[in-house]
This record gives sequence, C-alpha cells and structure tokens, in this order.
Amino acid sequence: MRLVVAGTPDVALVALDALLASSHEVVAVLTRPDAPAGRGRRPVASPVALRAREAGLPLLQPERPRGEAFLAALRELAPDACPVVAYGALVPREALQVPRLGWLNLHFSLLPAWRGAAPVQRAVMAGDEVTGACVFQLEEGLDTGPVLGRLTEPVGPRDTSGDLLGRLAARGAGLLVDVLDALEAGSASAVPQPAEGVSLAPKISVEEARVDWSAPAAEVDRRVRGCTPDPGAWTTFRGERFKLAPVLPHPDPLPAGRIVVERGRVLVGTGAGSVELGLVQPAGKKLMGATDWARGTRPEPGEEFV
Repeated sequence: MRLVVAGTPDVALVALDALLASSHEVVAVLTRPDAPAGRGRRPVASPVALRAREAGLPLLQPERPRGEAFLAALRELAPDACPVVAYGALVPREALQVPRLGWLNLHFSLLPAWRGAAPVQRAVMAGDEVTGACVFQLEEGLDTGPVLGRLTEPVGPRDTSGDLLGRLAARGAGLLVDVLDALEAGSASAVPQPAEGVSLAPKISVEEARVDWSAPAAEVDRRVRGCTPDPGAWTTFRGERFKLAPVLPHPDPLPAGRIVVERGRVLVGTGAGSVELGLVQPAGKKLMGATDWARGTRPEPGEEFV
C-alpha cells in the first residue's frame, strides 16, 4: 500500500523505521514545521523530519494540515492509508477523507482509557498496573475512532513514563505494521470503543509536575516517575526551583517536605511516609546524587522543600 506517515517526535521514529522496512511503500512523511530551539532560537527540524530527509522521502510540513496547498499535495500523493504516531496537530475532515483506508493512529493506551496527549504519563501517575497500545481509525473526535488492533503492557513498579513509552513505541510499531497488513489483505476488523471506561490524558503542565509533599509517599513517587523525563518533576528549595529524578518510597514518617540527611541517604517527608531522593538538579547546576548535593549544601535541621 502507498503510505503517507505522520509523526513528529523521537517516539515516532521506531514506527517510521518499521514502515520503511515493511512491504508497504512510504511515499511521503508529514511532520510539524521546524521549530525554534536552544539559546539562539534557531529553527530545528523534528526527529521525524530528519529521518525522512536521510531516507530521501518527500516531506510535508504545513503550519496546519488544512490549507489547500497541503490538501492538494496529499491528493496528488494518493495514499491508500496514513499511519499516525504523535503527529501533534488535529487532522481536519477534508484530509481524513483523502486516503481510501483512512488515517490509522497508534495511541499508547488501552482506549477508551487515557484519550489525549499524555496517556503514558497519566497511566504511571494514576498507578495503573497494565496499559498498552491501540491502532484506531482517526476521526474528528478526540481518540474516539474504532480500534483495529491492540496490545497490553505491564507497568513496572519503578517504570518512568520514558521507560514505558520506549517499550510501547517498540511493540506498537509492530502492531501498526500488522494492522496495515490486515487492511491490505481485507482481514482487519474495526471494533467500536465502549462508552464505559473513558478517561482523559491532557498534556502535563509544568505546574502539575510540581511535587505536592502533603500527598502520600506512593503518590509522590508516581508523580515523579510519571513526569520523568518530561516535563520533569520539581519543587523549590531556598526559593529556587529544584528538579527531581525518581524517588523511592519509605514508611519512615516525617513532616511533609522536611529534609533529613542520614546514613548516606536523603529522606523527604510526605503526607504519609517519606521518600528517598535519587538524582537531583539544583537551580543552575547539573544532575547529581542527592547525597552529593546534601554534602555540599548542608540543609539545616528542619529545612523543607516547598
């Protein structure tokens, strides 16, 4: 089949590579426009754009995928299907109607759970023990289309969202190829999503990534892991932002936010129990071990994170 593949960040690269290695023909890649980045704010191409250029593929980068120039280019390419992995923009009805087999979105949750931009982060933060990936038919609603394939993946007790997303991206790439093969063979079956079990997964804001030390230790742990690596969990220390890598829950009770340095470890109190800090990043410094930070900073007795 002729494919136009849509995707933007690193997580979409595994699927793009799998499609390039499949029996299908990738005739073009759709990705977001180059975006300003770094201190100089110079335009930088997305990871998917860079891979497409390496492969010598035609590249479509409209500001919005609804302009007539983009729609004309898409019609000219005449794709049979458009696989999507984290493209980052809504596809309008006019574009949805172009490929004869539609747009097929690889989404990293067990739909209808966690519809939205941050399904893996939300699953970790919620304490889900099992999640997965689905390939569904894209329509105008938010992740509401019928599902053509799914797989499940356990969520480990120490998984970060980055760990889990890496596994789902790898397994999901194979699922996407399988669904396309089934569509070509005429053996695919689209199953409508149930009305029950719907949950939403909006993007994690920087403010939401701030640790609430009044929450129980298990919840603090899940929030930090869910926000690792993006957008990054944080708190404040002596009035400055202080970033946190994953922590380890402990039953030792301490006042919420209280910092205690003991026996080669740094504990912080929560609403129920405490957590042991792992790697930390004070304002203006590089990532370091919590004990190294404490040795240099010497938190005073009774000092707290806020």
